Amino acid sequence: MTALALMRHGPTAFTEDRRIQGRRDVPLSETGRAKVRGYEVPSGLANFAWISSPLSRARETARILWAGPTPTDHRLIEMDWGAWEGRTLKGLRDELGETMRDNEDKGLDFRPDRGESPRQVLRRVRPLLAEIGAARRDTVAVTHRGVIRVIFAAALDWDMAGPLPYELDWSCAHVFDVDDRGVPRVSALNISMAPARWRSPTKNRLIR
Repeated sequence: MTALALMRHGPTAFTEDRRIQGRRDVPLSETGRAKVRGYEVPSGLANFAWISSPLSRARETARILWAGPTPTDHRLIEMDWGAWEGRTLKGLRDELGETMRDNEDKGLDFRPDRGESPRQVLRRVRPLLAEIGAARRDTVAVTHRGVIRVIFAAALDWDMAGPLPYELDWSCAHVFDVDDRGVPRVSALNISMAPARWRSPTKNRLIR
């Protein structure tokens, strides 16, 4: 098994306004940069290789956290939200009503207007998982909420309909075991990125 640690990029102005970012290349905000500078990479990830989404918010997060080389991989880019990028989910739900509810109920097949479904995201990520598993090189990937969610869904065989079966903290690292075929399984979720002296001893919860 190969370990794959997934981290979401730091906050942006869109994050703070709860707006959908998708493929828009929104940079980290000053608040986001300060937050990432306060992170401490868990010691267990010290010898991992690092890769990143090509979007600047992910690349900058990786650059702040890791001094070594961090190549980008387009398969780690955020889900394409099409015409809905820049909008808020609340605004879309208020405007579209039942149509939006029916769309969200499709889980993996939810699709924004002129955008990409989670199932399509998973389809483009699977070859990368297979490459990481076959290489047997433990890896950190700095990526996006949509990518982390689909890998989490694949690991639990969850169809993404309804609420998350386990709450994910987006300021934490999430570790998956990936086999030689690229099939992920949850190893540890919500690994704190806070400095060690501030970490709660009950923060890290394992799923076996």
